[in-house]
Amino acid sequence: MDTPAQPNTAPPATARAASAPPRVLTVAGSDSGGGAGIQADLKTMLALGTHGMSVVAAVTAQNSLGVQGCWELPAEAVRAQFRSVVDDIGVQAVKTGMLASAELVETVAGLLAAVGAPVVVDPVGVSKHGDSLLAEDALDSVRTRLLPTATVVTPNLDEVTQLTGVRVREEADLREAAAAMLAYGPRWALIKGGHLPPDSAGGRPYGDEAVDLLTDGSEEHWLRAPRYDNRHTHGTGCTLASALAALLARGRPVPEAAAGAKEYVTGAIAAGFPLGSGLGPVDHAWRLRTD
Repeated sequence: MDTPAQPNTAPPATARAASAPPRVLTVAGSDSGGGAGIQADLKTMLALGTHGMSVVAAVTAQNSLGVQGCWELPAEAVRAQFRSVVDDIGVQAVKTGMLASAELVETVAGLLAAVGAPVVVDPVGVSKHGDSLLAEDALDSVRTRLLPTATVVTPNLDEVTQLTGVRVREEADLREAAAAMLAYGPRWALIKGGHLPPDSAGGRPYGDEAVDLLTDGSEEHWLRAPRYDNRHTHGTGCTLASALAALLARGRPVPEAAAGAKEYVTGAIAAGFPLGSGLGPVDHAWRLRTD
């Protein structure tokens, strides 16, 4: 009796032989609500054609209303995760986010010093809801240990003030903010002007345009995009930094990668959706939506 032929469920030879996509590592905190942190980073990396990997530095209990709890991991656990990934798989870019404590900042800075791949530092200090995510005594470690490892640092205006004391009140002040950040050693500074006030009295809050400045101290790139009237913007900073890291891993030069990251996050903000009772996330899959 003949045995019926079984369907061939193996992947085609071409799929088995395919090369791996560019590899990007995020070292950050976990957001249980999925809108920011490690979760936002990995979604962004996938959306931009890279393979995302993670080192969890802290765990938060977090939702659309805020951060209800935060627990940093031991430095030994962070170091072991990092070495496990880098020594076996390798990385073509690294992004850092929430690092919580001086010990973790210094641990990660030491690990990054020997990586040899582009590093994007998002100096996360406060959550979208105003919850502190970085210990006060860690600020000096960020300035003196972490920022010198950065290919690009991506602070928002509050983080600029927290780290340098510079207060940005108008677009022209972005140059002073960038100079103050570059003084700590990163190669490039991308100052996010998302919270700039409108230029004229009576305008919409923060104006009609989102303006960022990318500079290495000699050349300037002003990145402009429409500002969308959407309150669901949780995860914006994580998403921009991860998009930048993904595009650097794909071999883009810094100015081109920053412009591409700005385009991606602008679309994600425009498509941000309500979730829970508070602030919803940006939509990391906005380019994939068909309905």
